[in-house]
Amino acid sequence: MLPKTDWASLIPHAGTMCLLDAVCAWDERHIHAQSAGHARADNPLRGEHGLHAVHMAEYGAQAMAVHGALLARSRGDEQVRPGMLVSLRDVQLFAEYVDQLEGAIDVHGECLYADDGGAQYAFIVEHRGQLLARGRAAVIHPAR
Repeated sequence: MLPKTDWASLIPHAGTMCLLDAVCAWDERHIHAQSAGHARADNPLRGEHGLHAVHMAEYGAQAMAVHGALLARSRGDEQVRPGMLVSLRDVQLFAEYVDQLEGAIDVHGECLYADDGGAQYAFIVEHRGQLLARGRAAVIHPAR
């Protein structure tokens, strides 16, 4: 288990916008992270009715960012390349609001393709084994 203090400085998300709390496991293709931030009153994505499940795509995208940063660090890269989220595809939501769910949510990401120009991932967000959202996301790395 990698706490947020291990990897948070590697990604551009800061403060309450750094939505993930810990990385449970990761390897060359996969990441499993957890967060209890969906229930926090100061969640920056929360609206007047609560945290809509559509924001689970941002949790998936942040898992992508953390995974890419951990891979870069493991290769000995001195600087993590910034990425820009450019598309979400096949997103399915299985709840409307998620802020009333107790305990942590699990965020799983799988790298489907990556090169110097960007990456594509599939993501799944669950709560206690119940699917909340899934889809695919693509990120590009701007030219250095």
